[in-house]
Amino acid sequence: MSSHPPPTYWDYLKLEDLLQLQSGLEDRDTDLAPDELHFIVVHQVYELWFKLSLRELRLARDWLAAPRVPEETVPQVVHHLRRVNEILKLAADQFRVMETLAPQDFLDFRDKLVPSSGFQSFQMREIEIVLGLADAQRTQIGGTDPLDHIRTVASTSRTGKQAWGRLEAARNETTLRSALDDWLHRTPIQGSAPLAAGDAGAVEQFLHEYLASYAELQRVQTQQLVRSGMGNAQAAERRAAADLQRATAFVEAADVAATERTRVQRIRAGILFIESYRDLPLLAWPRLLVDTIVELEELFVLWRTRHARMVERIIGRRLGTGGSPGVEYLDQTLQYRIFVDLWSARTMLLPRSALPALRNPGFYGFAA
Repeated sequence: MSSHPPPTYWDYLKLEDLLQLQSGLEDRDTDLAPDELHFIVVHQVYELWFKLSLRELRLARDWLAAPRVPEETVPQVVHHLRRVNEILKLAADQFRVMETLAPQDFLDFRDKLVPSSGFQSFQMREIEIVLGLADAQRTQIGGTDPLDHIRTVASTSRTGKQAWGRLEAARNETTLRSALDDWLHRTPIQGSAPLAAGDAGAVEQFLHEYLASYAELQRVQTQQLVRSGMGNAQAAERRAAADLQRATAFVEAADVAATERTRVQRIRAGILFIESYRDLPLLAWPRLLVDTIVELEELFVLWRTRHARMVERIIGRRLGTGGSPGVEYLDQTLQYRIFVDLWSARTMLLPRSALPALRNPGFYGFAA
């Protein structure tokens, strides 16, 4: 028989240790300013949600990064990503609790935080890295890269050095975006796989037919607008021509280096194919995966938006405790888009009636 006592709820959750961690810079939480405990608890809860999100993102990434992703594992990817999405919804709603902090009550202890800042949340930076935010996309703060700032601050403590080590390790990992691109690149298009004979021709023909249908749809819509009297003919035609030019550049991958163009064309063809023929049995879970990732990024943007408005409500547009521009910086991060191709493809989706004819439909049906 075991000599250990049976486990309890508080042992399992290590509540004794957990409830001792809210004292901030004081010896005891009873020494805190009246609303300071509230501030600390809310931010610690956010960091716990970030910890769980990182685990779920890596689990989803690992499933998706396999050289071959069997159909039955795609639901596992969706499962983990949906959990992150629910966390993001809850995290955005959690700002309602933060907003019970009145501006002057925060000012009672705000100076105690200087020069620390939520800008130093290394788990938030880690999430950005694991998702696939490129260094060039990251907003600078006073000419300083956020990761460089953390690296500088991290050198002063053991915890900081561990945090920087985590970020360095994350930068060497496969990102979710990279894993997704590899998976999308293998999308069977008109029944053709990347290494199949004639695959390049199949992809090129699909994109050519798709773009022709898009151009025809633009022409018809422009004519309808002009006939209705709601649009100037020349202006409408210019807008349609600009839209078609953007669509052509997208499918031709004109925005990437020539060495990457063929690969990116196939990835974008994969997105358009999954979105266009999403009702086919073989594409049912892939399109759910694409939708879930689009929703994830949308929820991340909404979380950032809610964060910025909460900060503006409580401290206005003053400088952040870490010297950042505060709300001005937070608003700039709203422009981040990691899964750019998924969003761009939405701009040029066609109605079912205008889609190119599906070849080899049996390939995408239920297995006998």
